[in-house]
Order: sequence, then structure tokens, then C-alpha cells
Amino acid sequence: MQRKAYDDLLKWKESQSRRPLMIYGIRQVGKSWLMKDFGANNYKNAVYVTFDNNPRAKAIFNDDFDTKRIIQELEIEANEKITPGETLIILDEIQTCKRAITSLKYFNEDAGEYHVMTAGSLLGDANTGFPVGKVDRITIYPMNFLEFLIAIGEERFAKLIQDLDFKTISTFADKISDLMKLYFYVGGMPAAVKKYVDTRFLPDVQDIQHSLVNDYYADFAKHVPKEDIAKVRKLWDSIPLQLGKENKRFLYSDLKKGSRGRNYEIALQWLLDAGMAHKICRISRPNMPLKAYAEENIFKLYMPDIGLLSSITALDLRAYLEPNNAIFNHCKGVLAEQFALQELKACNERLPIYFWANETNRAEIEFILQSSNKIIPVEVKSGKSVKSESLRSYASKEDFAVEIAVKASLQNYNVVNNAYGTGCELHNVPLYAIGSYFRIL
Repeated sequence: MQRKAYDDLLKWKESQSRRPLMIYGIRQVGKSWLMKDFGANNYKNAVYVTFDNNPRAKAIFNDDFDTKRIIQELEIEANEKITPGETLIILDEIQTCKRAITSLKYFNEDAGEYHVMTAGSLLGDANTGFPVGKVDRITIYPMNFLEFLIAIGEERFAKLIQDLDFKTISTFADKISDLMKLYFYVGGMPAAVKKYVDTRFLPDVQDIQHSLVNDYYADFAKHVPKEDIAKVRKLWDSIPLQLGKENKRFLYSDLKKGSRGRNYEIALQWLLDAGMAHKICRISRPNMPLKAYAEENIFKLYMPDIGLLSSITALDLRAYLEPNNAIFNHCKGVLAEQFALQELKACNERLPIYFWANETNRAEIEFILQSSNKIIPVEVKSGKSVKSESLRSYASKEDFAVEIAVKASLQNYNVVNNAYGTGCELHNVPLYAIGSYFRIL
């Protein structure tokens, strides 16, 4: 599988200011595989040590932080020679060994010639002794749509999107849309994608997704404080249902009559810290910086992966395959919105993302982005023939001063100048290309 993060690892390896690298991501998103693959292809050898159920490895860091001693004992543990610049040291599941996390500070200060890469699943509490300012960090998300296309052997369409060849894309738009619909079902979790590649049998993919969901439930029971386990699971299970409402705002009262935010604060924060949900807050006004106008108590929650959303929703497989299926048509707006959010997150993890709605909730812009000192509204539609009343309402507000707007749908790419008579430059972007919007604009 070809992962976008691979290029980030190459830049890290060649950087003159390289520090120990910490790779974050939810469980089973492909961190371990990526580190091993990168080490095999870019170093003379790689030393792989995992702290998961490995007390011997943890004991290496129980004494002091003498990097020479640690290197020597890692060599013994892995039975591999560690050579500066030629060996990649991989420390996996590092969140389970807090002293190993602290040791990264000393690798940075005293042993910068060694290439150290670590991974953590975001589960548990490993903040104690965190080496602030002494490590590089990246987050790996589920495979995006382009990575999915490459994995299933449809590189030609991935290349068209990467090259922004919209003239040719328009010829194959229906085929690419069908592949996007397939991605809605399979999602971007590597195990699910691999199962589809191996068998091309979607019920097998469904089995993998159910297994992943059950593994996450087990993680809740293992890592969440006992008194909050039921709340965390109830929150997570409710995300698809709340997104399916006409008003997609997350309401605690929908979990249980009379519920309040204060009853679920800890549970929600755990989900967010673990990467198991994305929280998108409403802004009152689209001014810079957006964060200053965020309403923290008015928000929407999204899943980390569209395949997991489909699995929890338990939408029948035939709904994805049958043309004009009524059930799918009812759900496709939710899937399109989840897809767009996932693509935007994967293209830039630091991208500030919010949403806007008027006080009556009759007009809503799915995503408001802050990019290159501009505020860009992104309206998401799931079909070809679409109206943009919400975007028209938003753009027509004189005090919003909208210069650029994006409408993501199944229409072909085009630009409308002076859209809605407001001087706004409207980019109609195919939904399946929304992850490339930076380069498009």
C-alpha cells in the first residue's frame, strides 16, 4: 500500500534539524506497517522493539537515560547492530512506556546521530514527562480516497485527480463517482482495504469492520475509567445517528432525556484525545482567527473513518450497490459530509475546520476553513443537480466579505466569477477531489 505519510517520513529522514519522530494515529491505522516498510526501504537495517506486553523492553528504560547504555541494550533485545545514520530505531506502542517517551529528550540532545521513530495509538495517558520541543510529530489518518484508488489498482484515476486533469476527469466522472461510493463502504482502515484487495468480496470487508469496531469497544473497556465506559460507548455509537438528523448538531439530550454536557464532558474528551471522533464547532462569524469565534458548546461529531461509520450504521450492503436505493439516498448526504471532513483532515492535519449555521439553522455551511489568511466556506452536496441556498445566504451577507467559496458535489469542475452577484469566486469541485482543494485554489 502506498501511504501519503511516506513522503513525510522521507522529509524527516533528510532533515538537518531531524529530531526523534513520534507518529500518532488511532489503533490499526497502519503505523507499525508504515514504519517497518520505511525502514526496510530506506536504511541498511531497522531495529524494531515493541513495548506491548514486553516488560523486558520497558526495563531498558527503568534505570537512567544514558543513551549509550540504552542503545546497547536495544541491540541485545533486537539482536541487531545499531549504526548511526544506517539503522532506523523503531519503538512501537511507546504510549505504554512513559520513561521511553521521556528518553526521546536525551536522544535529541545527546544522540542526534541516531534515527529514532516511535508510534503511539493515542490510547491511555502518556503525558507525564513528555519531551516538549524535543520531538517531531505527525498524525496518520485512515487511507484517503487517492490512497484507496492506488491500493485497489485504479492508479489511473488517482493520477488524474493528483494532476488536476479535470478535462479528462469529466469523461470518467461516473466511474470515479462509483469508486467513491465503494470507498464509502470499504473506508480507509488498512485491514478493510487489504481484505477488499485480496477477495473483492464486500461481505468479507464487513466482517473486518465489525472486528475493528469490537476491538475499539474492548479498548474502551481497557483504557477508559470504569465509571465512564458506558458513556464513551454511548457517545461513539450515537455519532452516525446524530449526523443523520436534519439538524446535525450533537445534542446530549438525544443520548438520554435530560442529559447535559457536564455529564459527558470526560467521556467526550477521551474520545477526542484518542482520535476516535472529530469535533467541529460552529462559528458565530467568519472572522480571523476563526478560533476566536468558535462556539465550543455547539458542535458536530464525526467518525475517524467512513467505513467504521457505515459499519456502526449497519446500512445494508445492497443499499450501496443498487441504483437509486431509497435508503442510500437518505444516508448519502451524511456519507458525503463524513467523506469531505475525512479528506480535509488527511490533507492537512493542522487545518482549522469549523461550520456555520444561522440562528434558525435553516442555512448551514458544512465546513468553514481558514487557509492562507483567507476564510473559505465549503458546502457539501451528494448529487449532481444541486442548489446552494445556504451558500447564497452566506455569501450575500455584506459583512462576511466572501472572496472565495467552494461547492463540493458530483458536478464537474468549473469556476463561477461574481457568484450570486457578490463578487465571490465560486469553485465547483468534484466531491472526490475535495482533498486536493489546496492545490485547486
